[in-house]
Amino acid sequence: MQDRKRILVVDDEVGMVESLEIFLKKEGYIVDTATSGKEALERLKERHYDLLILDVRMEDIDGIEVLRRARNLSQDVTAIMISAYASPESAVSAMMEGAYDYLPKPFKIAELRRVIKEALGEKVGQGPYPDVKEAHYGYLVGESPGMKKVYQLIQKAAEITCNVLVLGESGTGKELVARAIHENSERRDKPFVVINCAGLPETLVESELFGYKKGAFTGALTDKVGYFQVADGGTVFLDEIGELTPTTQVKLLRFLQEKTFVAIGCTKERKVDVRVIAATNRDIEKEVVEKRFREDLYFRLNVLKIQIPPLRERKEDIELLANYFLKKYCKLYNKEIRKVSTYALEILRNYSFPGNVRELENIIERSVALESSKIILPDSLVLGYEGRKHEAEGAFHLRPLTVDAKDFDLDKALGEIEASYIISALELARGSKKRAAELLGINLRSLRYRLEKLGLRVKDTEN
Repeated sequence: MQDRKRILVVDDEVGMVESLEIFLKKEGYIVDTATSGKEALERLKERHYDLLILDVRMEDIDGIEVLRRARNLSQDVTAIMISAYASPESAVSAMMEGAYDYLPKPFKIAELRRVIKEALGEKVGQGPYPDVKEAHYGYLVGESPGMKKVYQLIQKAAEITCNVLVLGESGTGKELVARAIHENSERRDKPFVVINCAGLPETLVESELFGYKKGAFTGALTDKVGYFQVADGGTVFLDEIGELTPTTQVKLLRFLQEKTFVAIGCTKERKVDVRVIAATNRDIEKEVVEKRFREDLYFRLNVLKIQIPPLRERKEDIELLANYFLKKYCKLYNKEIRKVSTYALEILRNYSFPGNVRELENIIERSVALESSKIILPDSLVLGYEGRKHEAEGAFHLRPLTVDAKDFDLDKALGEIEASYIISALELARGSKKRAAELLGINLRSLRYRLEKLGLRVKDTEN
């Protein structure tokens, strides 16, 4: 029988200690507890623990100092930090002291269970990057209900040869869906040709799509093969189809109806066998109603429609995608980063991702390039203004409070809550007091007054 792991839970909130003790014992661990930093250090001198779960903020000795002293006693100690007052600075401090992960309160039990198993080296997912499972379809990653529906439609589309219309916001992976259809179809050994309709000037569209003969016009020094002829037997992906002009729409419609074309300067009609997959980030049905897109062309393209959900509607895929991109860019940049911290993941989950999966990939790539530790921390996440705003809205929420009638001081408790909100806003605003005041919904003068009242000295990055 495998030895049971021993865990020490340290938190000055008695209710939290008791809850964690009950949960961990049900999970099969041996559990000891301490309600102060001093008590925790005494227990650490008595025996070795496989894992420490430490609250960051405690009255006598804070969790980071407990971890520092614990590592002096035993260098191989593993610790998970938890805090109701999470901040990037404390996360960095914890990681510098060798913490395995950092969880902001309140956390989900399932999340804590996963992090504990990872920290103890118990099986969670496959490989060193947690939860990177076989939730892939070709180049796509995700296991949310929305993505499972997309996978089903891809499989249906791959089995037949009809035209497909792929709809979705920019960055959702429309080209990846088209590529997955092609590579799972009988045309997989033939060309897959991508045409960016938005990048084709109207004067060149016909020559690019259908080609031309030498001497057809000034500058036509040789014959040119058009995209549709190049793709013969394979698939043409028409990206941003909504950008085509009315004239080009007519020419495309004729091609879809007849599967024939005439190159510029040529009199002979040529027939090709291509499968057309079109995509747009526009509301194409609205474009049809408002007469900006031909209705007959829309019906020709929309034989089978695949709608890709935006990332904000499938937040359960964010961790999976983040770990997938972490693995990809660690390999590319020859980095050995173990994981994305739970605190960083919470920030990503609270972000609206206007740029969708493409934006998440860029964030993780930058984080891998910037990170110097073995874990991705919040400080390495480079979000745009909208990201910081959304992050702030997600971060500013009241957490459950425990009132101890014997020692409770309401003014002190409210001051701590106010300070935590202000500190969070300043962190999100990268030290700009003006921007922090906007995030908090107060004016700059009011923020300065509150900082002075709370005794917080902060250098303004805009000065």
